[in-house]
Amino acid sequence: MLSLLCLMLFVARVFSSSTPVAGIFPQDPALRMGSSLTATCTVSPERGLHANTMYWTLNGKRLPSSTYDLLSPNCLSVTLHHLNGSQQQSGDNLVCHSGDGHVLAGSCLYVGMPPEKPVNLTCWSRNTKDLSCKWTPGGRGETFIKTKYTLKYKLRWYGRERECEDYSTGQRYTCYIPRDLALFTPYEIWVEASNQLGTATSDVITLDILDVVTTDPPDNVHVSRVGELEDQLTVRWGSPPALKDFLFQAKYQIRYRLEDSTEWKVVDDVGNQTSCRLAGLRAGTVYFVQVRCNPVGIYGSRKAGIWSDWSHPSAASTPHSERLQSGSCEPKPGEQNSTLRRELKQFFGWVRKHAYGCSGMSIKLYDQWRVWLQKSHKTRNQVACFTT
Repeated sequence: MLSLLCLMLFVARVFSSSTPVAGIFPQDPALRMGSSLTATCTVSPERGLHANTMYWTLNGKRLPSSTYDLLSPNCLSVTLHHLNGSQQQSGDNLVCHSGDGHVLAGSCLYVGMPPEKPVNLTCWSRNTKDLSCKWTPGGRGETFIKTKYTLKYKLRWYGRERECEDYSTGQRYTCYIPRDLALFTPYEIWVEASNQLGTATSDVITLDILDVVTTDPPDNVHVSRVGELEDQLTVRWGSPPALKDFLFQAKYQIRYRLEDSTEWKVVDDVGNQTSCRLAGLRAGTVYFVQVRCNPVGIYGSRKAGIWSDWSHPSAASTPHSERLQSGSCEPKPGEQNSTLRRELKQFFGWVRKHAYGCSGMSIKLYDQWRVWLQKSHKTRNQVACFTT
């Protein structure tokens, strides 16, 4: 409502400029927080108004007469000390009124601070097709008056300076460049912040699009049981289709949680495989699983790459355990190491007894032992991931 009043005052000044009734000086000033202002309202003698009948309001609130000073029969001033930041970015409304309440003239006060240097400028490219950048305002970020942020960029050695135009990403302090980007050539990128009180520029970052590539989450994530093994699930997924024509070495991460838990556990050592077996899970339990991708070393880039978003959750349950039905207890955390050593000893003993003549051990052989171990009401409580 106050911003609309400021606009109406401006329009009134424009249409009455040929025959002014009253005017305020200074008009629409920009001031630093904590400063003082003396404004004057001068009325045309033709109006027949005397200044001692006039009064002032700020954002609709009448100012005390102790702040006024009668300069002449047609001129009344007001002095404001220690101004606070503007209540709205469109400016605070300082208005001069006649004794009967009519508006004579108005001015918009812009009280705030100059912007500080923007920080934390980072950029990423989705599948090398575009570039998005985000940053953080410097200092407290609040200037109390409208501050414009402009993302600028150019090719490092020979490009002309350009401005990012799409700030409608739904996130503040973010800009999106959708096309016309060069590969294998570094860009210089920076942010300028400006308002009526000054300008500040971020540090310039230099990057190659290939060094900041992220991709879509892995698709076709499928989670399934491993036969009757009560503590394992297999996770399979597809590599990013948008990068099928690029040379790169993907890395993957898996995270999983229990159905009734909000805490995710992350498996970091998946490598570049597109399948993984989770072991050491709870029997008879539903698990939610997600996968994400890091496209490392696209076309020989030496940068670490940027992780994608997580895939949509996929779910599966482990088989029920005979041990749970019989009421047996799981080992306490302090007993897990000794339990694992004991089970490894059992495993190698089982190999000598049941797999005589085998020249090597495989995951299939391990599965056979796990079935035998479960039937013997023995299990381990360690979570692991085996690539398959």
